[in-house]
Amino acid sequence: MEPFVLLSPALPWWLAALVLAPALVLGLAAALVGRRAAPAWRMAQASAGAALALALGAVVAVASGHQGAGFGQRADALGAVAMLLVAFVGWVIVRYSRGYLQGEPRELHYLRWLLATLATVCVVIATNHVLVLALAWMATSLALHHLLVFFHERPAALVAAHKKFIVARLADVCMVGVVVLLYAAFGTLHIDELLAVAAAQPQWPLAAHGAMLLLAGVALLKCAQLPFHGWLIQVMEAPTPVSALLHAGIVNLGGFVLIRFAPLVEQVPLAQGLLVLGGATTAVLAALVMTTRISVKVMLAWSTCAQMGFMLMQCGLGAWEMALVHLLAHSLYKAHAFLSANGVVQRTMVTKMAPVQRETWGSSLLGMAVGIAMVLLAGGVWSAWVPGTLASPALWLLAAIVAMALVPLVNGSALSLKGWRMPLLALAAFTVALGYFGLHLLSGAWLRLPVQMPLVGLCVFAALAFAALFWLQSLIRIAPHSAWAQRMYPWLYGGLFLDEKFNALAFRVWPPAKRPTPPSAQGAPVTAALSTISGVPT
Repeated sequence: MEPFVLLSPALPWWLAALVLAPALVLGLAAALVGRRAAPAWRMAQASAGAALALALGAVVAVASGHQGAGFGQRADALGAVAMLLVAFVGWVIVRYSRGYLQGEPRELHYLRWLLATLATVCVVIATNHVLVLALAWMATSLALHHLLVFFHERPAALVAAHKKFIVARLADVCMVGVVVLLYAAFGTLHIDELLAVAAAQPQWPLAAHGAMLLLAGVALLKCAQLPFHGWLIQVMEAPTPVSALLHAGIVNLGGFVLIRFAPLVEQVPLAQGLLVLGGATTAVLAALVMTTRISVKVMLAWSTCAQMGFMLMQCGLGAWEMALVHLLAHSLYKAHAFLSANGVVQRTMVTKMAPVQRETWGSSLLGMAVGIAMVLLAGGVWSAWVPGTLASPALWLLAAIVAMALVPLVNGSALSLKGWRMPLLALAAFTVALGYFGLHLLSGAWLRLPVQMPLVGLCVFAALAFAALFWLQSLIRIAPHSAWAQRMYPWLYGGLFLDEKFNALAFRVWPPAKRPTPPSAQGAPVTAALSTISGVPT
C-alpha cells in the first residue's frame, strides 16, 4: 500500500494561512452579523466572495506544486478542489438567499448560521488532524440544525430536523470511536503521519480495521443512506437555499472524508463491503422510489439519496477518482436544480404533456446491449491511446452503468427520434463512456491516486444490483399495469416504509420536543400530522 502523495513535513506558513483563510473569513463574518439586514448581507456577500478568491488561490498554489502538511493544515489537490467547490456553491447561495429571504423576520438568524455552516465545512476540508476533523464535522451538523428549524412554526420541519439530529449524533459517536481507534493503532492523529505510519506497517492492529469500519458507517449515516434517509426527504420544509446548501459539502462530505483516508479504507475489506452493500442498495431503491414522486423538490431529494449511494459504492470499489468527479459534478448540478426548482417544475409539466411512444422489451434490451458495446469501444480507444490507464475492472463497470442510464432517456424521446433512435443512442453512449474514461484519467493525473483492484465479489454484487434496477425500471415503463408493477407501486410510494420504522424506533428512544398547540389546531387528528411528516396518506 502506498499513500496518495508523500507530503513534505513542513508546509509553508503562507500556504497554511491560505488554506485556513476561507474558514476564518466566513467564521468571522458569521460572528459579526448584526441587527441590520442590509449591511449584514453586504458583509456576507463580500466574505463569500473573498472565500471564493482565497480558495481559487489555493488551487493555483497546489497546481504550481506547493503541497504539504503543517501548522495543523493540509494542502493537496483533493482539499483544494473540494474547497473551491464549497466556496463557489456557498457564494452562489449567499447571493441567492438575499432576495429569497428578503423581509423574513429571521433572515439574520439564517444568514449567521449559513456562514457558520460554510466555515465549519471549510475546516473539515483544510485540517490535517483527525480530532479537529471530527469536531468540525460535528459543528457542521449543529450549525445546519439552526437552518433546518428556520420555520420553527412548522411541525414537519421540527420533526425532520430532530431526525437529522438523532442520525448526526449517532454518527458523532462512531466518529469518536474512529479517533480513539486510530490513535490506539498508529500513535498519532495527524493525517499525513498516520498515512505514513500505516503504509510502513505490514501488519495492522485490529483497532485500525475497526476504525475504518466505523468510518464507513459514519459515511453511510452522514450521506443519508437507507434507512437513515428520512430527514433528507423531509428537509424540504426548510428554505430552498438550504436544500442547495446540503450539496456544498454537507450531505456529500462523507465521500470527501473517505477519499482523504482512502489508503486506509482500501486495506479493510469489511469497510469496502459495507460501503458497496449500503451504497448500491440505497442507489437502487432510492432510484425506484424517486419514480413515484410528484413533488419536484422531493424527487430531487430522493435523487440525492440515490446519487450519494452511487458515490459511496464507487468508494467501496476503490474508484476514488471517479467518486470525487461524481461528488463535484453532482454538487454543482443538484445545487443548481434546487435553486432553479421553478424552472424544473415547468420543464416537467411540458415533458409530461408531450406524446410518448410505448417502449418494448426488445428496444430496452437492445439499448442496453448498445450501451455496453459503446463502453467497450470507448475503453478500447482510450487504452490504445494511453496504454495501461484503464486497468481497474470497477471503472469499466461504472462506465457501463452510466451508459445504460442513457437507455430510458433516449427511449423516452423515441417518437421524435424515429429511425434515428438507435444511432443516436449509440453515439450518446459512446460519448458518455469516452468522457467518463477521460474524467477518470484527468482526475487521476490531478490527484495521483493509486490504482486498486477491487474485490471480485463486490463488483459482481454492484453489477447485479444495477442490472436489477434496469430491469425493474424497464418493467415499470413497459408494463405499468402488470401485476408486478401494481404490487410494487404502494411499497415504492411509501419508500418501503423504512422511514416509518426508523421513526418508531428513534422516537421511542428520543422523542421530539412537544410544542404548544395553537388554539386553531387543537383537536386536529394525529394521523394527519403523521401523514404530513411521512408523505404517505393515512
